[in-house]
Amino acid sequence: MIQIGNFFFRYRNFLFIVLYLLLFIPSPPLFGGKSGSGYYWIAIILGLMITVSGQLIRGGTIGLAYIVRGGKDKKVYADGLVTEGIFSHVRNPLYVGNILMLLGVGILANSLLYTFIVMPLFLLIYQCIVLAEENFLKNKFGSDFDNYTKRVHRWIPNISGLNETFSAMEFKWKRWLIKEYNTQFIWLCGIVLILLFKYPQLTNNDDNFRNVLAVFFVLIFAGYYFLIRYMKKSGRWIA
Repeated sequence: MIQIGNFFFRYRNFLFIVLYLLLFIPSPPLFGGKSGSGYYWIAIILGLMITVSGQLIRGGTIGLAYIVRGGKDKKVYADGLVTEGIFSHVRNPLYVGNILMLLGVGILANSLLYTFIVMPLFLLIYQCIVLAEENFLKNKFGSDFDNYTKRVHRWIPNISGLNETFSAMEFKWKRWLIKEYNTQFIWLCGIVLILLFKYPQLTNNDDNFRNVLAVFFVLIFAGYYFLIRYMKKSGRWIA
């Protein structure tokens, strides 16, 4: 599994995009009968709650103690062992955030196929990636990493002391936006397009109004994307 993890680590940045595209595969509804129309509000509320919680976890992680583990030469690499911030509550908070974000949009799309087939496959891939990363960290940091794994769970967050973690550290919101604007743009566009095109009842089945709203929100998100990108590239904001 470590070898499989090393393979997928090379292409992990593309997983988010590929998994978003898989949302649009036709699927039986997760909630409801054939159309699922009578229970669409359950999918919307539950899906939004889960996917937003995933982005908040990622935001909290990056804003407190961003981990520089982006790889080197497309291989697992780390300058240091980060155990503070959200990493003191769960070992892979960024991956936990990704999982919740994608599970949430899958539920939001009311997709049985995505929730019970695509997501388990995604979890398997992430497990392999994490095993590859942990193999590297164990070899590099030895007992320090072993002690860390004894204190902090790989996947299940421990919320005990979370308030103290936030109060003891400075939350760098600019770093959150700079590191996340690409992901946020894709994520927000996906949410809006799912809501508008999966649930035409939200716009009273008015195709023209729906299309106008879709263009409007995509332009708003694009404006946000280019604004943050400008602030980053110009050096006005430093991560």
